[in-house]
Amino acid sequence: MSWVRRQPLLAFGLLLVILQVGGAILAPWIAPYDPVAQDIMARLKGPSAEHWLGTDQFGRDLLSRILHGYGHSMLVSAGSVALALVTGGTLGVLAAYMGGWMDRVVMRCMDILFAFPIILLAIGIIAVLGPRDSTTALAIGIVYMPIFARLLRGPALVLASSDFVAGARVLGASHSRVLFRHILPNLASVILVQASISLSTAILVEASLSFLGLGTQPPSPSLGRMLAEGRSFLLLSPFASLFSGMAILMASLGFNLVGDALRDLLDPRLRGE
Repeated sequence: MSWVRRQPLLAFGLLLVILQVGGAILAPWIAPYDPVAQDIMARLKGPSAEHWLGTDQFGRDLLSRILHGYGHSMLVSAGSVALALVTGGTLGVLAAYMGGWMDRVVMRCMDILFAFPIILLAIGIIAVLGPRDSTTALAIGIVYMPIFARLLRGPALVLASSDFVAGARVLGASHSRVLFRHILPNLASVILVQASISLSTAILVEASLSFLGLGTQPPSPSLGRMLAEGRSFLLLSPFASLFSGMAILMASLGFNLVGDALRDLLDPRLRGE
């Protein structure tokens, strides 16, 4: 376990990610209560042996709702990043490889998407399609597309003009073989790092949309929604907002630490410092 001493931030980030992803997956079995079950007699209770993190304004167990809320948040965030990676990354690599008019058209479309603030564009898409988990993932995926397109286009341009790619073309390799055997494998580290960091910010965007009432709809548990609902009871019982906010922070922090550590490990310029 010497790597833990060399990379303490990576170890801590991985620990946070594993605990939270594990909690989200195992929530149906380890959550002490039904996340939507109400107990009016126990509303706005503080942490106790019966309810470890307390209850909300409807008497619902906060720990159970946070565990299930992790599931919704992780699923939406992972789906949006996967969509952005597949669509935006593919467009960016193809634009770099093909060049010419395709490169100009694709990148101008990405510039148009970049011109809109992330939250405003996501709100516009959700307003048209309706607020639910699938449209939230689609909206975040669309606003993240230009990030992956631009990020992968740069190194793909360098690889497309490299000697080993030129040699593969001279030997008669097809475009698909050059892309999948020579270019994409050399972009794996860039993809891995950006996906980790994008997951961190996607969790914050999903929580922001849920906070505004545009994400996961009640009574399904959502971390951002819990944070919003708890605002009205901060003086009576701040635990709903406090613990849901901490859950959002820890989820984002875990993926951010993993992404930063992976960047340091995989970037040869930083390894040499």
